[in-house]
Amino acid sequence: MRIASLNDKNPATAGETRLTVVLQVRQDREMTETSLGSPLLEVTDLAVNFRTTDGEVQAVKNASFTLPRGGTLAIVGESGSGKSTTAMAVIGLLPGNGKVAGGSIRFDGTELVGLPEAKMRAIRGRSIGLVPQDPMSNLNPVTKIGTQVAETLLVHGMATSKDVDRKVIEVLTAAGLPDAAERAKQYPHEFSGGMRQRVVIAIAVACRPQILICDEPTTALDVTIQAQILELI
Repeated sequence: MRIASLNDKNPATAGETRLTVVLQVRQDREMTETSLGSPLLEVTDLAVNFRTTDGEVQAVKNASFTLPRGGTLAIVGESGSGKSTTAMAVIGLLPGNGKVAGGSIRFDGTELVGLPEAKMRAIRGRSIGLVPQDPMSNLNPVTKIGTQVAETLLVHGMATSKDVDRKVIEVLTAAGLPDAAERAKQYPHEFSGGMRQRVVIAIAVACRPQILICDEPTTALDVTIQAQILELI
């Protein structure tokens, strides 16, 4: 595992270091020696700013790292150092007041900075998956679990209306959910924290993305469940 560090600029949080973001690449058997030689993800001099009532604030400055094909990269740093912001910039999910102010993000040779949203949507989920910090805030509370998994599969062409129900059960089963057929009919509030985390992992890997970004996937879980989730990932 390769490790990249982001330095904290907030003295209020100095001393608290977390392993927050892990970017993992799925290694296909058909990868050639040539393809393994070029990085799948290259981030160079990344800068991210946020608009505030007091003006623009720079959250990330000159962040650079590469993610090799078939490899794993951990981004570590103190709380508030910009780890999650860097991950959200890569996948194009910065909040409305945030923007990439400089630098380059290249995925498999394609520049993601400035890429039209329609093209970014085709990459997000299909080629780059995300396991967020808080599953409850990332699952729709009024939509059944199976429907949320099915949406990912259908949008990215990984299932048809005829076989989507079967594939939903397969994805949830692979994520370690018991009695997946019945669980697919339930809502997020009916799940424990560990089970909800398994659901967001299932959604993240449903399309077999080339890169899986894990943003503190075990923070809100107890130690026993943490071990199970890390083993699953």
